[in-house]
Amino acid sequence: MKLRRVRTEDGLQTQCLRDGRWSAHPEPLGGKVFSDQWELGVADGHLRESELLLPFNPASFRDFMLFEQHNIDASRGLVRRFHPTQYRLAAAVERLTGRSFPLFKPKPLFYQQPIYYMGNHLTFVPSGTPICAPDYSSALDYELEIGFVLAEPLYCATPQQAAAAIGAFVLLNDFSARDIQRAEMASGFGPQKSKHFASSMSATAVTADEILPRIDSLTGSVRINGDTVDTVSSAGMRWSLGEVLAHASHGEHLFPGELFGTGTLPGGSGMETGNWLEPGDVLTLTLDDIGEVEHRITS
Repeated sequence: MKLRRVRTEDGLQTQCLRDGRWSAHPEPLGGKVFSDQWELGVADGHLRESELLLPFNPASFRDFMLFEQHNIDASRGLVRRFHPTQYRLAAAVERLTGRSFPLFKPKPLFYQQPIYYMGNHLTFVPSGTPICAPDYSSALDYELEIGFVLAEPLYCATPQQAAAAIGAFVLLNDFSARDIQRAEMASGFGPQKSKHFASSMSATAVTADEILPRIDSLTGSVRINGDTVDTVSSAGMRWSLGEVLAHASHGEHLFPGELFGTGTLPGGSGMETGNWLEPGDVLTLTLDDIGEVEHRITS
């Protein structure tokens, strides 16, 4: 079932799509997390920039990295742009060996457990919102991801229990200041100003019963100024979503309304493909049967 939120004279209303028509849905995604006054204030702020609303305001945001190929290609793209001499040396090694340059592969912990960082859940904006790169960055990038929100609490859950607690899926877009990110990652503390300035998600969400059975075969696309620059697939996740949530809930209480991301699907970022965002660009990300986000990049 597809869900969305709209502004009415009485406040905010969650709606579901049935037989081609939108009608009121009794429960907001993830249940009630924030006060009605806070939710309404955030929605009215979003409506000043866009005609759409987020399907829910996340209670928190954990972003995982589940795709090895994205890490390899993104690392290669980062070095290609910011360290061209090192890139030429790495490319020569890859040509000689026929293998990915070792430093482009994820760190060993990636293969031992699901890894993630905590993002800023308060800077999510809906599709249609104009986006400006922060004034400390000249390398704005996008990241097409699958997002999923909890509908039930978890604590020390099994993968089966964890998967059953997923309420719905969204298209998630993690904006990134790539020229800032590498130094922050090298600090040992993970991304900070390179990530926390803005993220977005589709205005529609789709309930888990429709998506989980085919979570490994979703497809999507990246368009810039109307031209398709890459397509993506959800095949090849290192860990299942049940394993991801079970790990996150180990010794830690998780609550309804918390948002999680899979990390970028291979091909879903400009750093991988060389398609960096510039003022005036219109970015459109789609995830088939779930939703899309579209943003005009401003200066």
